[in-house]
Amino acid sequence: MNAILQNSKSLVIGAIVLLVALLSSVVIVPETHQGVVIAAGKPVRVFNQFRPEVPYGQTGAGLQMRVPIYEQVRMIDRRVLDLDMERTQVLSNDQQRLQVDAYARYRIIDPVRLVERAGSETQLEAQLLPILTSVLRQELGRRPFSALINAERGTAMANITAALDRQARTYGAQVLDVRIKAADLPEGRPLDAAFTRMETDRQEEAATIRAAGQRDAQIIQAEASAQAANIYADAYGKDPKFYDFYRAMQSYRQTFLAGEGQSSMVLSDDSEYFRQFKGNR
Repeated sequence: MNAILQNSKSLVIGAIVLLVALLSSVVIVPETHQGVVIAAGKPVRVFNQFRPEVPYGQTGAGLQMRVPIYEQVRMIDRRVLDLDMERTQVLSNDQQRLQVDAYARYRIIDPVRLVERAGSETQLEAQLLPILTSVLRQELGRRPFSALINAERGTAMANITAALDRQARTYGAQVLDVRIKAADLPEGRPLDAAFTRMETDRQEEAATIRAAGQRDAQIIQAEASAQAANIYADAYGKDPKFYDFYRAMQSYRQTFLAGEGQSSMVLSDDSEYFRQFKGNR
């Protein structure tokens, strides 16, 4: 009887040990993470690695097996992550000191390289932040302040994204986008001086536009006068008598109607001015 109990106890203990070993060999990999299996300090394989061509849910998430104790699994996020840069001062091409606040969006596409060269997402961010700051200063330092508020800003951000992405690839990450949240002038005298300079520039630009408008108006008026003179000349050439009569009627209207019937003229009855009143004689 004692032997049977002893055997039963051994079987129960063996079953418990087997169950613990089985449970310790099972790893649950969520859809939001990639599991890097590390054996003897080196990455050997990856569970649920990000692959853009593989449909969602078919990359290996869920229950996975590993060798207990010998293999460790490190979880690496496979979602799009944010990299927030601290507010920093940038000197633009036109010597404007700007307070720039920017951020980058990236994704880890090679978790093995990340583990080998950075270790974790936190260490990766520590590596990328100074690179983002340096690239941002270099790119904006080649451009004037006005480039941040017009279409040229898009080109600058594309260049910054490409430069940061090249650096991030060495750590197994892909930079998707870089954006500037705010770009402000420093408070105090530099800001007031910048506003004054901008106001002066706008006034000069407005004066240049008005001068160009006046010049164009004079050119148009001169061309219209020349065209009218040509029309009058053509009309005079086709019917000189009618043209002479028409011009005389215009002169009479300006002379007698301008003073609202109160004009008076002292001329002889044979004056050339009244020739149209006498008929064609």
